[in-house]
Amino acid sequence: MRAALAAALVLLLGAGAPALAAPVAAAPAPVVRVDPAGFDFGRALPGRSLRKEFTLRNAGDAELVIDGVSTTCGCTAAIAGATRLAPGRSTPLTVTLETRDYHGHVERRVLVRSNDPRTPLLELKVEATVEAPAAKK
Repeated sequence: MRAALAAALVLLLGAGAPALAAPVAAAPAPVVRVDPAGFDFGRALPGRSLRKEFTLRNAGDAELVIDGVSTTCGCTAAIAGATRLAPGRSTPLTVTLETRDYHGHVERRVLVRSNDPRTPLLELKVEATVEAPAAKK
C-alpha cells in the first residue's frame, strides 16, 4: 500500500513540474562596431582640416542599416561609405575636424544611428589640442 501511495505521489508531483524547454535561439540581429573607438589628433594649428578614416563593421548575423551619421558641431563632418552592410562587411567612415580659430583642447562626437537593437546610437570621439601659431619674428 505504501509503495502504491508513493508511486501516486511521484506521478502527481511529476505532472505539475514544467517540462524542460529547449533553448531558444536568439533572433538574427546586426551588431555595429567601429575601429578605432575614438581618435586624438594630438597637437594642431588653428585653421587646419584634420581627417581620420574609421571602419564601421557589421559584427552581427543580419543586415546592418546605417540610418544616419551626425556630429555635435558644425566644425566636424562625418560620411559613411555605405548605408547597408551584410554580416561581416565593413565600410569607411571619414571624419573631418576643422580647427578653425579654436585654442586648447577640442573634443567632438560623431553619432551613428543604426538598426542595431543593442546599440542604436553609436558614439565616437575625436579630439585635438589646438595651439596658437608661433609668433613671427
